[in-house]
Parts: sequence; C-alpha cells; structure tokens
Amino acid sequence: MKTGWISARRPFVVPMVVLPQDIDAQGIANNVQVVAWMNRVAIAHSTALGWTVARYRREGAWFVVRRHEIDYLRSAHLGDRLELRTWPGFMKAATAHRHHEIVRDNGDVIARGINIWAYVDATTGRPRRMTAEMLGAFDPANYL
Repeated sequence: MKTGWISARRPFVVPMVVLPQDIDAQGIANNVQVVAWMNRVAIAHSTALGWTVARYRREGAWFVVRRHEIDYLRSAHLGDRLELRTWPGFMKAATAHRHHEIVRDNGDVIARGINIWAYVDATTGRPRRMTAEMLGAFDPANYL
C-alpha cells in the first residue's frame, strides 16, 4: 500500500456473518460491501472509545473520508464468519489514517485497507485540528 501498511497486535474487532443482503449477482460480497464493512467497524471503534455521533455533534466537527485504498485478496461468501479489524495508523493535526483487515474465521485475509480521513468543522467543512484528548483516545501506539 502506498500509504504505508502497518500491522496491529491488538486491533479493534467486530465479528460478523456474511448475510444474503451482502451478496451480489456473482454470488460474493462485492467491493462496495467491503467498504461498508470497513465503515461499520470504524464507527463501532470510535463509539467504543467514547467518540459517538452525538459527541462529534457536540464538538462541532467530525471525520470525512478523503481516500480509500483497498487490496481485495479473496472473496467473501454467504455464511462466512468474518472478523472486521481496525486500528489507527497515523493521527496528526486534521489527518487520520485507519487500517483495516477483514479476516475469515479460518485465517484467510479477505481484504486489507487504509482509509484516510480529514477531521473537519461541521459548519464550514474546513479542516480542524484534533484535540489532545482525541489524539490520546486514538493513539496508534495502543494497537501495536
């Protein structure tokens, strides 16, 4: 990955099972579904750290995605048991990198990706520096 893939010893994990609505006409979960799963685990991780949608609203700022970079390694099929894994990889000023792995219960990696996020003011849409509290909550060192 161009943005510098790092592995995590302690990722945040959400288990899931591939459901019929996740499957496309080819009989697999397509690339759009993989992005949705990455978003699902990112929101769950943020929420677990106390950074809920309501909190972002109170702060008057939130993250917006600037870039998705994904390596699709295998297909996911109906009934597959997966782990959606995520961890912060870089946090500075108004930029955050979030790493992802989607792994089947037999250890096969379905996809790896990095999302690059901008922390922006909710009113103006302009970048806003993350607070020390936020940087501490999402400190990448907690996952390595």
